[in-house]
Amino acid sequence: MTKKMGAADPLEIRTGPTIPPIERLKLFSASDWEGCVDEWASSLPGYGLVERAGGAGDMGCDIVATVDASQPNGAWDNYQCKHYDHPLAPSDIWLELGKLCYFTQQGAYSVPRRYYFVAPRGVGTKLMRLLKKPEELRAGLIAVWSDKCSGHLTAGSSIPLTGALAGYVSTFDFSRVGHLPPLKLIEGLMATPFFAVRFGLGLPARPAPPSPPAAIDPVESRYVAQLLGAYGDNRNKPVATLADLGPKHQAHFKRARESFYCAEALHSFSRDTLPDGAFENLQNQIYDGVVDVAEADHACGLTRVNATTQQATSLALTSSALLGRVEIADRHGICHQLANDDRLTWVPDRG
Repeated sequence: MTKKMGAADPLEIRTGPTIPPIERLKLFSASDWEGCVDEWASSLPGYGLVERAGGAGDMGCDIVATVDASQPNGAWDNYQCKHYDHPLAPSDIWLELGKLCYFTQQGAYSVPRRYYFVAPRGVGTKLMRLLKKPEELRAGLIAVWSDKCSGHLTAGSSIPLTGALAGYVSTFDFSRVGHLPPLKLIEGLMATPFFAVRFGLGLPARPAPPSPPAAIDPVESRYVAQLLGAYGDNRNKPVATLADLGPKHQAHFKRARESFYCAEALHSFSRDTLPDGAFENLQNQIYDGVVDVAEADHACGLTRVNATTQQATSLALTSSALLGRVEIADRHGICHQLANDDRLTWVPDRG
């Protein structure tokens, strides 16, 4: 039934209806599909090294996942990416199995611990059943070798299934060959920073930020020292410790620490939900938006702090991947992070 315009979702008007991840997979290019599988495998805890080796001359190895990165010839799994417009059928995999047998028999690479076919539309019923019957899989490969494999394994030569190669295929353990359902890949990616970029659907809800610890953490030392300098500049009297603060400055300092830890929590949230660099991009946008205010003339350091954080609040951030999850306290906190890194200075050297 057609949705009435009066009931239309404003977001859908701007971006179109939401596409479920299982359907979006079908829209990926072959390269995007390999990249998606690479990201999924890289997120798994059981691998020390994941490499994407797709392309001409890959010898039937697309995503190579090695258990121990220090032992490149040790246990490894292969994820063979097949980007077709239909669920995989037996006819789609014979050449890949031929490559697996031929190149491992030749010693080009070791036999993988597991060999998975991965396709955006999954595998068809016939192939699914065949993958559960290793002996029938072997028999099928032998039956089609001359047609599907012999003339296609290496350029310019024919590889008949005879002699040592025939003996190798007859004893190869085909129980190691299986498939990865696309839904399992989607479920795995949901817990990674790659999901939002690949599938959209927005960022997950953000956890509440933690309260600052009672004691000043060493990670806070620089921005705290800068604030003490700003308070002293405001009073025309050096402030050596927090105990020297009056009630007004104590309240300001409390808010500053809360905003700093709010921004730190946003950094952690970004690390968990987006690829590297998203939070740093936000920091740079805020820096670019406030630096002229921070470097202008001010009556004192505290006036500079307040003018800078106020400017951060008023910035129109339009290109951050974290839009919709950035609070006012985050903007203030990022100013203190920038001061913590000495990118902003509250009391310039007047010497």
